[in-house]
Amino acid sequence: MFTIEHDFDATVVTLVDDGEVPLREDVVISAFEDCVTVIQIDPRTDLPVTITLSMAQLRDLSLALDLPEGSYRFRSETDAEGGI
Repeated sequence: MFTIEHDFDATVVTLVDDGEVPLREDVVISAFEDCVTVIQIDPRTDLPVTITLSMAQLRDLSLALDLPEGSYRFRSETDAEGGI
């Protein structure tokens, strides 16, 4: 299950682990103009852990989800050698 909320400066997606036990803490993803943050409570410390991705890192992550194992470098369409 997940929820989507549109705030003033971000779109916030909350992923709720409603599968089989053991369940994980909810993940809150906030998409801002220049970055994306991923927050999850660490069950050992009960403190939030935040990861901040640049828009380039987010682009690379979305591409990586559909690629086979390996090392890749993104090249824009204006590069002489082309894209991925």
